[in-house]
Amino acid sequence: MAVLKVIEVLSNSSKSWEDATAKAVKEASKTVKNIKSVYVQDQSAVVENSEVKEFRVNLKLTFEVK
Repeated sequence: MAVLKVIEVLSNSSKSWEDATAKAVKEASKTVKNIKSVYVQDQSAVVENSEVKEFRVNLKLTFEVK
């Protein structure tokens, strides 16, 4: 039987929401092992001078506890 844990992670990117998600997983995987899935809970963006300057995501990462 596997035991899974869920943590909430925030990330940002100047490129896209997908890039922000990938950056979050990459950074979290430095200390959190056995990441199994990611759920994008919320997306937002910062707008300056009528242009999107930053993409933000609020994620839930699921990982197996060994």
